[in-house]
Amino acid sequence: MWVRSFAAAAFGTNCYVVAPGEGEECVIVDPGIGVLDRLQQVLTEGRLRPAAVLLTHGHVDHVYSVTPVCGAHGVPALVHGADRYRLVDPFATLDPALVAMLEQQFGRSATWDEPDDVRPLVHGETLDVAGLAVRVVHAPGHTEGSVMFALDGSPETVRDSGPGSASGFSATVLSGDVLFQGSIGRTDLPGGSSEAMLASLRDRVLTLTDDTLVLPGHGPATTIAQERATNPYLAEAAQTKAVPTKAVPTKAVPTKAVPTKAVPTKAEQS
Repeated sequence: MWVRSFAAAAFGTNCYVVAPGEGEECVIVDPGIGVLDRLQQVLTEGRLRPAAVLLTHGHVDHVYSVTPVCGAHGVPALVHGADRYRLVDPFATLDPALVAMLEQQFGRSATWDEPDDVRPLVHGETLDVAGLAVRVVHAPGHTEGSVMFALDGSPETVRDSGPGSASGFSATVLSGDVLFQGSIGRTDLPGGSSEAMLASLRDRVLTLTDDTLVLPGHGPATTIAQERATNPYLAEAAQTKAVPTKAVPTKAVPTKAVPTKAVPTKAEQS
């Protein structure tokens, strides 16, 4: 697995590019604010062809560049259904002072257009995309539709931070704003829930194996072993008990291939 990560120009949001290897198709995870130039550099250096944009949730710092990225490469954006409404206008739930700050920093009015092709993610499904098998783990709390993306194995390297070499782990999870090194995503924003977050930490995060590499939405990489041992929020979640619910028969969620649209080359366009 090949992974590159870099921080956006605002809020330190991590954007990830994940591929089976150089010269292959790839997925782009959480293209935030001011990432377009750096993202194109990563794609060019790795000779990568985007197949889809995956969104861990719908906050503007994680989706700001999704429309130009999808439009430039003719690829879909995938977001959990519970956060789909946020792509209509991710600025709608922001404090006006924050919107004004973004306008001042980036020198233009904060405007928004939805991507042309938005597809829903479902908990438990496995996406067959860019030669990768990406499992979708719904983990609400930060937002209603927050998800984590889990893959088998680990990359050779991600960036110059985190738990040293990234290789040698049995699994990798892109945790979005569910889990950070030593912390978790806030739950006091619209759509957040501390109760849902505790349940997600208990039922979705603590059930991951210790030798899982964690690539979070903000900050350095970490591991489930490290967070299980040191993260106070996981310690709290481990002490909570699940609320009994009536069993409802469920159907297995099949692997879903993400069809892609060929993008004409410059020669074909001329």
